[in-house]
Amino acid sequence: MSNFINSLLYGFTNILSVGPEQPREGQENEGGCSGSNGEGCCKDTPQEPKAKSGCCQGDSAGDACCTSSAEPAAVETKKEDGCCQSTPGKSSCACESASNEPVIIDNLKIIFSTLTGTAKTMATDIENKINANERVTVNKIEIMDVTEYDNDNLLQETAVCVFILSTYNVEGPLDWFSNWLHDLRYDFRVDRDALKKLRYAVCGLGDSAYGDEFNVAAANIDKWLGRLGATRIYPLGECDKNADQKGQFDVWSNGFVSELEDKHSLEFSPTNIAFQSDDEDDEASAEEEEQQPDIDIDGSGSGDEMVDLEDMGNMASKIKAAKAKRAEEEEDFENSKAKAKRLIGTDVGNKPKTAPQAREMVSPMILKNLTKQGYKVIGSHSGVKICRWTKSALRGRGFCYKHAFYGIQSHLCMETTPSLACANKCVFCWRHHTNPVGTTWRWKVDDPQFILDGAMENHYKMIKQFKGVPGVKAERFQEAFTIRHCALSLVGEPIFYPHINEFVTKLHENNISSFLVTNAQFPDKIAEMVPVTQLYVSVDAATKDSLKKIDRPLFRDFWERFLNCLEQLALKGQRTVYRMTLVKGHNTAEIDGYVELIRRGKPSFIEVKGVTYCGYSGASDLTMANVPFHVEVIDFCQKLVSKLDGDYEISAEHAHSCSLLIAHKDFKVNGEWHTHIDYPKFFELVKSGKPFNSLDYMAKTPEWALHGHEAAGFDPNETRHYRKNRKTVVPPVNADINAA
Repeated sequence: MSNFINSLLYGFTNILSVGPEQPREGQENEGGCSGSNGEGCCKDTPQEPKAKSGCCQGDSAGDACCTSSAEPAAVETKKEDGCCQSTPGKSSCACESASNEPVIIDNLKIIFSTLTGTAKTMATDIENKINANERVTVNKIEIMDVTEYDNDNLLQETAVCVFILSTYNVEGPLDWFSNWLHDLRYDFRVDRDALKKLRYAVCGLGDSAYGDEFNVAAANIDKWLGRLGATRIYPLGECDKNADQKGQFDVWSNGFVSELEDKHSLEFSPTNIAFQSDDEDDEASAEEEEQQPDIDIDGSGSGDEMVDLEDMGNMASKIKAAKAKRAEEEEDFENSKAKAKRLIGTDVGNKPKTAPQAREMVSPMILKNLTKQGYKVIGSHSGVKICRWTKSALRGRGFCYKHAFYGIQSHLCMETTPSLACANKCVFCWRHHTNPVGTTWRWKVDDPQFILDGAMENHYKMIKQFKGVPGVKAERFQEAFTIRHCALSLVGEPIFYPHINEFVTKLHENNISSFLVTNAQFPDKIAEMVPVTQLYVSVDAATKDSLKKIDRPLFRDFWERFLNCLEQLALKGQRTVYRMTLVKGHNTAEIDGYVELIRRGKPSFIEVKGVTYCGYSGASDLTMANVPFHVEVIDFCQKLVSKLDGDYEISAEHAHSCSLLIAHKDFKVNGEWHTHIDYPKFFELVKSGKPFNSLDYMAKTPEWALHGHEAAGFDPNETRHYRKNRKTVVPPVNADINAA
């Protein structure tokens, strides 16, 4: 009883006391964080060895709970890795704390199908690789023939299953399993997530001599497993007997085993696929140039651009509120510019006046809108996004126009920007003006290395999510984790970033080419720009009035700035490009004006592209009537070239993007076009520090990319995918883009 009363009095004393808790008698040397000397826990005073209970133990600093002792180590780690340094609340980096502990897998089954024994041999090979990997521990590995596996067990399967399947055009051991899985997939009585407990990977062994039947069984099984809710750990492997089948399998199996090292790859994440479509691989649209974003003006709606008639009043009020909010922000900015640039004197308390803190560019509302459109925001003013063509390239369905024009493979390209802010509000902007605007940099500035690390980490994270998408090619999935090109052309104005030169230099140090697009409003920035692989300016109109109508610039002297930028471009020794976006009814009738602008800037190339319709937006009045046909773009280019005194010709095209490339005849060597880029040569020239020009790193353009070729710029090694039941649109008989 006395012990109970003493404990009660002790607790009551602690409630009334102020300051650190006093230790009980006889507990001075026990574990815990008493902080009796007023310095909190983890004090520096040497003490006797403590028990391993409680926090802040001397022998477990790595897991310390007191930030006062852990902060220096954390800062040091940030400096070494260069990532995870984001502003709180911003998704700047996808990396996570490293762990040396092996990934533990309870059960792994390797299921093979074979007639000649090849698949069984390869199943043994992958078992040996898993056992030899020190970062993966599998408690139980089983190798079994698919004919010995009870198909019904698949419905309760919790093991990681690796399928090594040979495909033949004759009856074989795989047929029973394949037919059973097909029936399961299309049986309306079976739940669509019937295999949600299964984690799997499929590698097919086949012979390309079978043509369309090459590895078809393995591809179908991989697809059906995903449709039934199973989690795909690694993309489908396709190994060809007519090539180096063993080498191809080694590449696939090495990638699969490496994927097992990441415990997050083993998390259950069934593929989110629309099951109603009979076409298993149907995309939203194979004919659209870009994936169109869903815009939610106030963040409260569904994001759908189609609005019922009775909801028009609500939508109008939302648009009005958004415009009022933007006007208020602009007014605040204009008022802030009226303040003195230099603080004078001191305040009442004789304390020096401090400059106001720069705010972050991305507000919560902007962050929400950009995130909804698929952006990963880095730090306070940068972003990265996966292009639709990257997705297409991963599935072997073709590359963007830059592949035809300059030799870029889309799955090796990262699309990012170090500045989400822009000085224009272009009517055809596919971001519907959800990004910040301004004419001077008034925000916080992030370090270039931090932006690059964050962009690459987030890009790789988004690529990794595609391992569960049907049709992704394993070899391209692996290649995508080595970025070779960077398109600085997302929403915003990349050259606006104060440290753009340092950022581009870091790209080149990592052997990443740079394609920088500017809206021609910052001539000083262009003049100061270090050599980039290719420098673009957007030339969206040929006269002052039409440029104001199309680009809606914020600068009052926008036309003078525009012309000055073109003149600065002519002084650059590198490859330069005019990017022209044709909008019917807005900027297509000013050919003579474009001719004068081309003579002023002397670009190496002129990209001419039809505008992409991005759906309804309260910020733009464009409709499908403003989108030109490819034949109309060709007609425009022919008329433009005819007035350029023979200095330029149409060199290449990409009909899928409704885009053509007009090139200076300097790039036509011995009658052959050299619009592609020798990227290793470019990096060699940059690192040499010696002067060079655009002709020093050109490469030959392939035949299929040339204007007039039957391929129309689509790489014949790729597979053209057409959406099921797509509508065929007949182009106009009269190709004149300005015809009524």
